[in-house]
Amino acid sequence: MTNEAGGSGPTPRITIAAYADDAVREWQDGAALQALEGGLVRTRLGRRPGTAWIDLTAPDAALVGRVARLLGLHELIAEDIVEGNQRSKIEATDGLVHVVLFALEFGDSIRTHEIDIVLGEGFLLTSHPARWDPRTGTHFRAGLGPILKAGPDHLLWAVFDMIVDAYFPFADRVEDEIDAIQDNVMGRADRATLARVFELKRELITVRRAVSPVREVLNQLTNRDLDLIDGDEIIYFRDIYDHVIRLTDELDNDRELVTATLDVYLSQVNNNLSAIMKRLTGVTVILAGIGAIAGIFGMSEAGLAFSGGEAIGFWAVTLATIAIAAVVALVLRRIDWI
Repeated sequence: MTNEAGGSGPTPRITIAAYADDAVREWQDGAALQALEGGLVRTRLGRRPGTAWIDLTAPDAALVGRVARLLGLHELIAEDIVEGNQRSKIEATDGLVHVVLFALEFGDSIRTHEIDIVLGEGFLLTSHPARWDPRTGTHFRAGLGPILKAGPDHLLWAVFDMIVDAYFPFADRVEDEIDAIQDNVMGRADRATLARVFELKRELITVRRAVSPVREVLNQLTNRDLDLIDGDEIIYFRDIYDHVIRLTDELDNDRELVTATLDVYLSQVNNNLSAIMKRLTGVTVILAGIGAIAGIFGMSEAGLAFSGGEAIGFWAVTLATIAIAAVVALVLRRIDWI
């Protein structure tokens, strides 16, 4: 597992999209900072309704400090954005709402990307690593206008919903992998299967750690009296809350299935060991019987027998020993001991 926060990575970038007078205008990098410092964004927001989306990609301390000063963010919020390594949470400070979430990236291993979101009067600030792009969400396919027009709290919902929706493909993939691992365990319990079981457990723990606190974040968003969240938007966040509850239930079920699969693996290993011990015991019974008879008559008789100087009794005993060994082997085979 790799954890990435917004304070490291490629060149820091800032993008601003401002909606006012039924139009969206965008600025990037230097132009965005000039627009923010020159008050152009707030001038446009003065024409109601207006919403500004300030998006920071892989920001450094200098960029975060500059934007925080212009937006009037509390110093603790700016510090959390720069340092990262936060847990999923929601905090209301100085008329602002600071939300921390984790986006998941699936590949050879699971990467968690810390996403900082600050909701303020007329604006939404997002900070994230370069590997994650909030504009790829389904809600923005029709353009930014419809979302920005509904206000910054609706924009918060769109970003939030995008992050949570991305959790579900992992849950589907885990269920498919659990089915495949269970088939392998029943067919052949080897070290590769055991290694995959433990890897799957680690992945479930990683995702569970990212998803579980989201329930509390949404619980506070939907139940606390936050002036920045319009009452009509609560129903949208409750919809996400329902999704998160269903997801956490699926993850709990998957974790139990993985644990059960591990128990089945250990049972299979014990069963295989028991089968090996039974076969060894069967072979020992056969060889012990032959050895006992051979011990009674002694190996010294074999030389005379092969030179033709031994009576027929030796050969009779030898054939009887072979017959008895064959019968014992047949009996052990019928009871599945060899």
